[in-house]
Amino acid sequence: MEEKKTFAQIVEEICSQDKRYKPDSYEFVMQALHFTQNKLKKEKHINGKELLEGIREFVVEQYGPMAKIVLKHWGLTKTEDFGNIVFNLVEKKVLSRTEQDSPDDFKAVYDFEVAFGNVLRDTVIKEL
Repeated sequence: MEEKKTFAQIVEEICSQDKRYKPDSYEFVMQALHFTQNKLKKEKHINGKELLEGIREFVVEQYGPMAKIVLKHWGLTKTEDFGNIVFNLVEKKVLSRTEQDSPDDFKAVYDFEVAFGNVLRDTVIKEL
């Protein structure tokens, strides 16, 4: 009988095969998924666009003006990167997908520079 792997072991396995993203990026995507599910009051499946909007909000909430720098450190520079992580996790059966879900759901949904480039300025302006 095969021993059940922990999330960390699964991520380590993925990262040994796909070196584009740091392990922290996988943990972040899972946290952003739970954040988005809670925000949308959905216990189960959310689609790629919903997840990306949740990620945008969550990363700014967590890292503020450092959001873009943190994402880049993890190897994340475009929305497709989140899709790659999601589908790596789907392949390892950590996440599931519907027949309608596709990596294309994550293609060019928003520009990182626009979404994360001026977080500090955008935050200060909102508070004024």
